[in-house]
Amino acid sequence: MIQCKRVYDVADKEDGYRVLVDKLWPRGIKKTSLLYDEWAKDLTPSSELRTALHSEIIDFTEFTRRYRIELANHQQAALRLASRSKTMPVTLLYAAKNTTQNHALVLADYLRTIKSE
Repeated sequence: MIQCKRVYDVADKEDGYRVLVDKLWPRGIKKTSLLYDEWAKDLTPSSELRTALHSEIIDFTEFTRRYRIELANHQQAALRLASRSKTMPVTLLYAAKNTTQNHALVLADYLRTIKSE
């Protein structure tokens, strides 16, 4: 199981393996306060791609397309995380306010896709 959760939400034992998937450390959270098992910086969108989305140069559909291409360049890291989700829940932690359109959801979908291959 792969799920997404905001870093500001309370950690739960059912989260399983908790992975921070933001390139930058989340605002307002001390590094000693966040419960996480891994910080997967290599699976985060590039700075250029994040900037393009937040500046509304591209829409979320185009962001998703480009991000999936970036993820394909980090196939080994993605496969490792997808493989872990076969034996335990994996929770992708993100700081974005938008809970319906964010990179963690794209990453979760990507991991589910490569997991089933």
